[in-house]
Amino acid sequence: MAEPGGGSAASSPYGSASRERFVLSRRYAAGTGGVRGLLITVLGDYLRPTRRPAPTSAFIDAFGRLGVAEPACRQALVRASADGWLISRRDGRYTWWRLSPAFEHFLDIGAGRILGFTGAQPGWDRRWLLLLARLPERDRAVRHLLHTRLGWLGFGRPAPGAWVSTHTGRVKEVEFLLREVGAYERAQLFLSEHLGGGDLPSLVRQAWDLDELERAYQEFIDEFTSPPSDDPIVRFTRLVHAWRRLPLIDPVLPAELLPDPWIGEPAVRLFHDQHTRWEPAAIREWERISQEAS
Repeated sequence: MAEPGGGSAASSPYGSASRERFVLSRRYAAGTGGVRGLLITVLGDYLRPTRRPAPTSAFIDAFGRLGVAEPACRQALVRASADGWLISRRDGRYTWWRLSPAFEHFLDIGAGRILGFTGAQPGWDRRWLLLLARLPERDRAVRHLLHTRLGWLGFGRPAPGAWVSTHTGRVKEVEFLLREVGAYERAQLFLSEHLGGGDLPSLVRQAWDLDELERAYQEFIDEFTSPPSDDPIVRFTRLVHAWRRLPLIDPVLPAELLPDPWIGEPAVRLFHDQHTRWEPAAIREWERISQEAS
């Protein structure tokens, strides 16, 4: 198999895209749905661990098994290349795709978060990170982006304009986000302790929708306790794709603030068990359909 490489795009960590376009597309990548979101899962499942390029035909084959038509698959690949996620090269009748260095790094970080996710925060020192950020109603786009990204960072909102998190080490990430959305000068960030008043479980229920999170975990357990398919690519990709959103919506609270028992714990064990079982066969099948173009 001839591996693609070289060309002007190969010298840039963003492929054929500008840094600005890559950063803009990556900003929303984690929460992307549809075919584009599925492509992120496939890239993270197969191109990232193998560190090898793959032909268009492999993507069409895999996406077809997952219910995505060929035109939609091709469009997603082209768009990913334009956004600096992928670098392509023609080799005879085939087009081969590899990850850009920048997007490979992005996927490595994502894989660390997904595979290292435990469902509960260890070693909490009982301190809180408190953010006050009340934005005008007219700034709806900024409000929505701030709400979404703070949620990804594990923040909950117990009252309008107030955000709390038990992850006190994320100050720099919050400051970066506030500057990125243009809200830094309109916000205040505090390190605080709970001294009295209402009980903390009530605060937690106000700040985070634990009922919705419990439903999401239960759905995951129901779907993946048994293999959802005999096809190794389908079952493994569906497993990771379904799990990938859970670390984004779970604030990873300390065990003492969570219901006992907490359904996140068996869900985490199930994900890691099935990931270990199903990954080898999926990688072998991906490599087989990739080599068919060599």
